[in-house]
Amino acid sequence: MAQPMLKKDDDRDDEVDYHPFFGIEKGAVLQEARVFNDPQIDPRRCSQVITKVLYILNQGDTLTQIEGTEVFFSVTKLFQSKDPGLRRMMYLMIKELSPSAGEVIMVTSSLMKDMNSKTDMYRANAIRVLSRIIDGTILAQIERYLKQAIVDKNPVVASAALVSGIHLLQTSPEVVKRWSNEVQEAVQSRASLVQFHALALLYQIRQHDRLAVTKLVTSLTKGSVRSPLAQCLLIRYASQVIRESGVNQAGERPHFDYLESCLRHKAEMVILEAARAITELSGVTSRELTPAITVLQLFLSSSKPVLRFAAVRTLNKVAMTHPLAVTNCNIDMESLISDSNRSIATLAITTLLKTGNESSVDRLMKQITNFMADIADEFKIVVVDAIRSLCLKFPLKYRSLMNFLSNILREEGGFEYKKAIVDSIVTLIRDIPEAKEIGLFHLCEFIEDCEFTYLSTQILHLLGNEGPRTSDPSKYIRYVYNRVILENATVRAAAVSTLAKFGALVDSLKPRIFVLLRRCLFDSDDEVRDRATLYLKVLGGEAVVGETEKETNEFLFGSFDIPLVNLEASLKNYEPSETPFDISSVPREVRSQPLAEKKAPGKKPTGPAGPTSGPVVSAIDAYEKLLSSIPEFAAFGKLFKSSAPVELTEAETEYAVSVVKHIYDGHVVLQFNCSNTIPEQLLENVTVLIDASEAEDFAEVYTKPLRSLPYDSPGQTFVAFEKPDGVPAVGKFSNILKFIVKEVDPASGEVEEDGVEDEYQLEDLEVAYADYMLKVPVSNFRNAWEGMDPESERVDEYGLGARESLAEAVNAVIAILGMHPCEGTEVVPNNSRSHTCLLSGVYIGNVKVLVRLSFGISGPKEVAMKLAVRSDDPDVSDKIHEIVASG
Repeated sequence: MAQPMLKKDDDRDDEVDYHPFFGIEKGAVLQEARVFNDPQIDPRRCSQVITKVLYILNQGDTLTQIEGTEVFFSVTKLFQSKDPGLRRMMYLMIKELSPSAGEVIMVTSSLMKDMNSKTDMYRANAIRVLSRIIDGTILAQIERYLKQAIVDKNPVVASAALVSGIHLLQTSPEVVKRWSNEVQEAVQSRASLVQFHALALLYQIRQHDRLAVTKLVTSLTKGSVRSPLAQCLLIRYASQVIRESGVNQAGERPHFDYLESCLRHKAEMVILEAARAITELSGVTSRELTPAITVLQLFLSSSKPVLRFAAVRTLNKVAMTHPLAVTNCNIDMESLISDSNRSIATLAITTLLKTGNESSVDRLMKQITNFMADIADEFKIVVVDAIRSLCLKFPLKYRSLMNFLSNILREEGGFEYKKAIVDSIVTLIRDIPEAKEIGLFHLCEFIEDCEFTYLSTQILHLLGNEGPRTSDPSKYIRYVYNRVILENATVRAAAVSTLAKFGALVDSLKPRIFVLLRRCLFDSDDEVRDRATLYLKVLGGEAVVGETEKETNEFLFGSFDIPLVNLEASLKNYEPSETPFDISSVPREVRSQPLAEKKAPGKKPTGPAGPTSGPVVSAIDAYEKLLSSIPEFAAFGKLFKSSAPVELTEAETEYAVSVVKHIYDGHVVLQFNCSNTIPEQLLENVTVLIDASEAEDFAEVYTKPLRSLPYDSPGQTFVAFEKPDGVPAVGKFSNILKFIVKEVDPASGEVEEDGVEDEYQLEDLEVAYADYMLKVPVSNFRNAWEGMDPESERVDEYGLGARESLAEAVNAVIAILGMHPCEGTEVVPNNSRSHTCLLSGVYIGNVKVLVRLSFGISGPKEVAMKLAVRSDDPDVSDKIHEIVASG
């Protein structure tokens, strides 16, 4: 039956590789399965057929119900065989076929008989099979036998019963939990696998009881566990208890001494598990890391590849958060660069790049150059990312690192690999000013032979932004215009935009750029021609789009800071008329739920933008339309911002109330969304009585009551306050819901004429500084920052006190300012000691604001912050500092 799967060549000296199941077919195998029905069973042949059936099933083929039933009944006839090998194959076959409830009955009696057999091999396998095919009813019949098997003297039987318990815990947890005493006894077994499986089952039984898990770990860490496998499990459970318990009042971690003692265990797997657990503890100190790093360093010179790999992978993770702790291992890791295992070599190089010093950079680059050709793209991407981090760490070494990146950029590779290199060069250009021109030159060389449209357009966009600001912008024109001649339509359109940026920003190049743009008017693609026409008309002065040159450039090349979802909704709602569409009327705030308000579980939407069958309406548009329909609010001017709904009642209470804060230049309108959840009541004349004694800058000017609030029919009541114009007044409001309640007959729906005045206490409400800030993103923070007037910049430093982590401090400041985090900088890496966060927004009065926050945390978790603010109005920059200082 065996056929050659692959023949290397015709040389007789070379061996031929054979695959025993090459060309196997399900139909032929099912025909062979009839051998199970022979009067004289041939154990060897039957075992071969079972192997083929199992191979087919594991390759993804399935048996039809009829085929499965026929094979199952044929296999059950093998119970009469006494051959041990065939018997084991038969057990495996029954387990894999997963018989139906009707078929299980046919083999249950035979399996139960084997479970009580004197042959231990039969007993163990019968237990494993039964646990996979029986239901709760049969389990109750054999529970006594399983409990006895757990404490059986034969480790194979005991282990089989424990593994069965782990599987049965998913389907019959109440039954398995009754075995705790037997499992506890099995944990003390001298057999390695029995102890391992017993500990795993005991933990799963108790995993939802935190105190029980703590007691289990405390009792077992005293030395009763001998099995290395069980020790590894116990280390994981101990590290979980440490994470949940934190550091005690004495500054110590419970069970940390146990983890340290495991570093001196004779089993290598236990040492590695303990070292890994210590390095992954949150807030781990250098003193706690030292013993773990020491044993990992010893494993780096091991003769076993698996130990070298495990050690260098763990050190690689540690280097991300504690690079100095890994520095002592650098000499050992340098020897691993030439390791025959490429995975080990890659991890060694990336770790060295994270921990190396400035003097070792050149030596590392030479070693990496020879190494890169031998590894796959996914490993190369890891190396590139590490090189980028190294260059930012040692900016004076940018030349050698940039040259290395440019060399590998010219080599063969896939899109993700090339994109990682390009992104790294762009990052270096952005963060190291001296590297700008050499980086741009390398990227220009790359797009001459770039096969990826995405990368070409990305580089052309970068050239348009950075090229005109270099010492000699004209040298880039040739590379850009070559794209107009040689590339596809998408790249040609991007090249036209880049040429226009050079013409707009470099006056000396404008005549030459116009010549090139005129040639683009004859392009075969509409987009290319349209862009060339637009730029020629606007830059040539034939079309006026702004009063100043700066406004013109902002129109052509400025970042589009209006969310596309908001623009789409505004265009759909625009009704053609003599008044042209005004893009400044499009709301700029980013909304996570534009179509419906957030609500507590079980509550219905109570805002103005409920489900509609008409055109899509954003929440801000719906609010503005609703408020402008109320004459008393129409004179307040343009709505600046509407907050997300804030719940003022608990979930599932008799009355559900949330509030939306509408901010105007000189007023604040509170919209209370009310819902009556009692079918037997009708509420009338619903208002909210507000005590503004803690909000001195606010004066109540108007209240609009809700006439009627039937069951399950949301409505709104409004309260308007006056405040000083353009001033971010803040304060706290106490609220009481007042209404007249009338009884309703649920059967007839009739309402009693007489009502009773009643009131309902609501949660307090705050108007904070963040309510006066719109979350408006910017596409390129660096360009937007540099475009702001440096004279408006205000910088100061603040102490934020003790915090659990940098992430907590970052989130607190973002919440105070109410601004939009840019470029994912709101995410703080684990165990980071410093972090920079970028924020953008629009302050009341439509003043653009950009904020750069730099955080640092000291040993006692004291957080310091440097705050830099730029805005269109220096007074607003000062106000942002006042807000942070008061917060």
